[in-house]
Amino acid sequence: MRDDDAALDIVQDAMLKLAEKYAAKPPQELPMLFQRILQNTIHDHFRRQKVRSTWTTLLSAFGQKEDKDEEYDPLETLPARSDSNSPDPAQRHQQAEIVALVEQALARLPARQREAFLLRYWEELDVAETATAMGCSEGSVKTHCSRAVHALAEMLKAKGVSL
Repeated sequence: MRDDDAALDIVQDAMLKLAEKYAAKPPQELPMLFQRILQNTIHDHFRRQKVRSTWTTLLSAFGQKEDKDEEYDPLETLPARSDSNSPDPAQRHQQAEIVALVEQALARLPARQREAFLLRYWEELDVAETATAMGCSEGSVKTHCSRAVHALAEMLKAKGVSL
């Protein structure tokens, strides 16, 4: 894992799943069950990490050329959400406008690209699950997603949306 905290979280999650679902199993079956649960939990962690890093990579296209380095994270450029229950109305309005622009851009995508994009990045399905849902090959899903991301980035840049 290369991260002790993440490894500890994964082991703890796996142990909780084992205790919740298999408490009634005989003790001699538990080690094999734990190994399988641990492997699945590790795979889930890497899948989530891949999706997060994909978004970070895609969003980094919005950054300035001189600002980019290996540690650049465009999400860190966003202001932190305040703890107050009533956010600034101007800020709320600006966020609503950006959401509307993103929705418009999504609506302008071809149907297959929009479907692939929403299944992969909003529903967080993996490539195989998306391909099954769309009734196409995994390569087609990757192509549709790539084209959708590039088209969305260009449409949003044209509307002046930058991070």
